Amino acid sequence: MAHLVAVLALEGVIAFELGIPARIFGNARDESGRPLYRVATCTLDGEPVATSADFRISVDHGPELLERADTVVLPACHDALPGGVDAPFGPELAAALGRIRPGARLMSICTGSFLLAAAGLLDGRPATTHWRYTEVFARTFPKVLLDPDVLYTDDGDILTSGGVAAGVDLCLHVVRRDHGSAVANAVARNCLVPPWRDGGQKQYVVAPSPVDTGGPGTAAVRAWALEHLDEPLQLRQLADRAGMSVRTFTRRFREETGASPGQWITTQRTERARQLLERTDLSIDQVARESGFGTAASLRLQLRGRLDVAPSAYRRTFRTGPA
Repeated sequence: MAHLVAVLALEGVIAFELGIPARIFGNARDESGRPLYRVATCTLDGEPVATSADFRISVDHGPELLERADTVVLPACHDALPGGVDAPFGPELAAALGRIRPGARLMSICTGSFLLAAAGLLDGRPATTHWRYTEVFARTFPKVLLDPDVLYTDDGDILTSGGVAAGVDLCLHVVRRDHGSAVANAVARNCLVPPWRDGGQKQYVVAPSPVDTGGPGTAAVRAWALEHLDEPLQLRQLADRAGMSVRTFTRRFREETGASPGQWITTQRTERARQLLERTDLSIDQVARESGFGTAASLRLQLRGRLDVAPSAYRRTFRTGPA
């Protein structure tokens, strides 16, 4: 049976964040094309609620849906912003959250983390929220281990994200965690979003742009680099291919991707290594060479630093799930 994702929409729910779970989880399919998740939306009383836009939404479920959910998502709502952090957290919401079954996974998008924190569910645990509101979050909930910079946090059964597009990153991360890179990448391609941004990436960077080989700037060089990740890629070499000075190339690259050339290449090599670990029987040494890390020791260092897992453990985790 498909994993049930319940999205709890409160009065003033932000329309964009409300739609993220259905868009990402709803596109996840197994090899036979069957949905891996079922996404349903509920409100505190089953009645329509106003959104942040000029429309209201009607739902088919009340809080009883939370009792059956495998994952519960709390998107941001305007009333959860600073100055009104306690406004939506009344007895009704407390009772609704109390209906969530033990073992269910909790996720918040943007300032939805204020709701989890107000319920005491984030005390002593890592969390993040929209960068604009991290200071008031820290003052209001000092027991929470707030990380103000990251795109999202994953503490096992409770996950939080920063604002807006970081909710997409978080949902893709969950799909990847549940079913592996191949499924998550297919979802990302279908939704025309970057397949992976590390949760530790700073919130305020520009989102990675798609590689358009026909466009100006560094796009053609990035496309070429993706085909040569297993080779040494020097900054001067990349700048020369772009017909730019090193300084201009580095500036343009950061403007277009939100990262330095070195950071971007390491991210792409990490993604390549993850795919090879999941989809092939190559040895760890071969994966290291094919992904451009050169040695197994270097690959282990990168995966430990970025994912806190060894290559062999990563392979065991994801090779046992769907391809």
